[in-house]
Amino acid sequence: MRQDNIRAEVIGNLPAAVERYFQLMYDCDVAQFDNVFHPTAQLHGFTDDALVVWPTSAYREILATRISPLLSGAPREQEILLIDVVSNRQAMVKVRVRINQKVFVDHLGYLRTDDGWRITSKAFHLEGSAP
Repeated sequence: MRQDNIRAEVIGNLPAAVERYFQLMYDCDVAQFDNVFHPTAQLHGFTDDALVVWPTSAYREILATRISPLLSGAPREQEILLIDVVSNRQAMVKVRVRINQKVFVDHLGYLRTDDGWRITSKAFHLEGSAP
């Protein structure tokens, strides 16, 4: 029963952290960046068939200079595809999110510290383009 209580607590709090991620991807408000990503987080994915690895500082700069979907008038499209709770302090979340005309599938590694749920790793995949 204890494990069920832990899962209920985690699942109850984790979607709010995922929503902060979705909001950051939509408005690119880097003032909220530290509420979403842990300072030690790394991001991995392929851009033009080349593996890229970014520390949080590089990704913050990318967001700061991106024309946000909010400002470009792009629709907000997002969904949680999977939540895998490992413990009351660790989970993996798979999401699909549209950023302007690109649609990504992201695997987000979350750890819960004293500051709450933060992304410590992100693996991104460009799924395709949206109209």
